[in-house]
Amino acid sequence: MGLKVQNVSKTFGEKLAVDNISFEINKPGVFGLLGTNGAGKSTTIRMILGILKKDKGTISWNGKEVERKYVNFGYLPEERGIYPKIKICDQLMYLAKLKGMKKKEAEESMNFWLKRLEVEEYKNLTAEKLSKGNQQKIQFITAVIHNPELLVIDEPFSGLDPINTELLKSAILELVEKGTYIIMSSHQMASIEEFCTDILILNRGKTILQGNLKEIKESYKANRVELITKVDVSKEIQEEGLKIIKELDNQYEIAINDEMQAQNLLKRLISKNIEVEKIEVKKPSLNDIFIEKVGDK
Repeated sequence: MGLKVQNVSKTFGEKLAVDNISFEINKPGVFGLLGTNGAGKSTTIRMILGILKKDKGTISWNGKEVERKYVNFGYLPEERGIYPKIKICDQLMYLAKLKGMKKKEAEESMNFWLKRLEVEEYKNLTAEKLSKGNQQKIQFITAVIHNPELLVIDEPFSGLDPINTELLKSAILELVEKGTYIIMSSHQMASIEEFCTDILILNRGKTILQGNLKEIKESYKANRVELITKVDVSKEIQEEGLKIIKELDNQYEIAINDEMQAQNLLKRLISKNIEVEKIEVKKPSLNDIFIEKVGDK
């Protein structure tokens, strides 16, 4: 049955931080929770985890009202919460036991994740001696060591280089395959597009867009063309009355109003015997949609 958030609100003094939001996650996968800074994401997350009490509405997990002491949730906050002067192995064991794990079970899980994220060699070091990226991987282990049913990850790829980003991405996909429900909050829209089937965008505590990401994107018409050529074609693009958004080494991103403009541009290039390596008509990215919905607010 999964997670169900229904008509939830939260006020701090006179400030309405979360205003009557509702959404469901009814199968394993990654759900995207988006918004600008101060939009209400963190407050929503803390209510789901039982850290904050809601003022109105219901939050249920598998049909039962969420109470912190009864749920098996994991949380990777944006701010790191590992202890800098304590050995990695000691604090992982401590946090696992807080989640109710027995020593043997905790050791097995800790060793699995240390090896899986390629940080075994640091287990007997204090956290302050680790790089920012390796601290982030340890922080991730603290969130998953107890095999949570629901995992909330806030900016999970912060501080990671491309190689370690791919390592963590593969680990997240493995968790989904094993049946984990995941809420991902991030300002990296490309990561949300890569992982999330459904999204919810908050602005000033209100829901301004939610639903299936693919369906949302399909509701928009194409608005740009990606073009790669062997030679400079900026003159030909301008002759078609089109605006170049980005240009680098004969790679162009071009604004269009409809797909016919892209076809006309291609015809012009062919007529001049200009070799086109790639031309692709594209719909707005999630980043474009996000800016449209909240950028002027």
